[in-house]
Amino acid sequence: MAKSFNNLKGSKFIKMLPDRQARFKDAPAELPAFTDNATALARALHPKRQYLKVADVKVMAEDTKSFTLVPDESKGTKELAYFGAGKYLTVFETIEGMPVTRAYSISSSPKDSLEGKYVLTIKLVEGGLVSQYIFDNWEVGTQVEVSAPAGNFEYQPLRDAKKVICLAGGSGITPFVSMAKAIRDGDEDFEMTLLYGSRNIESILFRDELEALSAKCEKIKVVHVLSVENAQAGDGFEKGFITAELIRKYAPENEKFSIFLCGPQQMYQFVDKELEKLGLEKKYIRHEMFGEFHNPSEQKDYPDAVAETVKIRVKIQDSIYDIEGSSNDSVLQILEKNKIAAPARCRSGECGFCHSHLISGKVYVPKALEYRRLADYKFGCIHPCCSFPLTDLEIDVPAAE
Repeated sequence: MAKSFNNLKGSKFIKMLPDRQARFKDAPAELPAFTDNATALARALHPKRQYLKVADVKVMAEDTKSFTLVPDESKGTKELAYFGAGKYLTVFETIEGMPVTRAYSISSSPKDSLEGKYVLTIKLVEGGLVSQYIFDNWEVGTQVEVSAPAGNFEYQPLRDAKKVICLAGGSGITPFVSMAKAIRDGDEDFEMTLLYGSRNIESILFRDELEALSAKCEKIKVVHVLSVENAQAGDGFEKGFITAELIRKYAPENEKFSIFLCGPQQMYQFVDKELEKLGLEKKYIRHEMFGEFHNPSEQKDYPDAVAETVKIRVKIQDSIYDIEGSSNDSVLQILEKNKIAAPARCRSGECGFCHSHLISGKVYVPKALEYRRLADYKFGCIHPCCSFPLTDLEIDVPAAE
């Protein structure tokens, strides 16, 4: 050890200084023009923006459409970023001068991205600002701006069990369609049992496609769970709701299995209580993001006597804005309604893009969207996308990219 230490004496390094200083002096001030392979790969997988255009629109149901998006080479995007099944894209739009974002799961296979297309399957939300705008305005040729694929709702062999029970409700089927296609293509290696909750047979999305995937690949099993009273149970169909008893029926015996869950907020609230009955380790239960959270006052832990209107002072770099908004809206929604652009991706508190400093005031964060670290509590940081103002606020928000 002493001999190794002697080899690290500072005098040996001091002798190298003149040579290094001379090389620094002779070197050009500009950054080298070449890009190493690691940087090129990182930029290809994680572009700040992707500029696309709509190549096809397919009506899936009265309130659901699938949009095929391809690169818009006229705006500089020549190829698409690859992704893992279960990822989402954040769509950037400006509606009547208001900058907005929404995250939508990719329903196409990862292989499709290498062939130059993504598919977003979007459900029209009653009273939804962005979904209504998309339904009214997106058509073949429409230019669309999106993020790189993002999110954590994907199969991880080191953490997840080899057998996965996927629980879907309504349009929450989209990431599972992508996963099933990835299993078929050999890009994923796990056994999927999909319990898909719908009102009736007519409201099942991707029914034919799911049946074809199941018939072609023995690792995929699809069971439809129909909730209406006159629904018929039978081969491949169950009646009622996704309960712990139903999950046990299709889960492997005496083997570990993971649960992947994606659907509307009401489904999460019901199914999460059922999952408690299974006694699974926490790491084996995976949730896709909630998405936009509405009506915080309906939560049991929401405080009483909150003012309907709040004032917010917003600092973004050298600019200060004084705005007002409803306490029923998230801080991010209030910023957008006042035409203030803020960085945002998932709108569920998970990605951290909107991470901001709460200088003063109090906010409410739904427990299901609480992804802050201990340091965030210590230093007063929040995620505006899932923080609802309880009082007047002052916040420091990063500039939108």
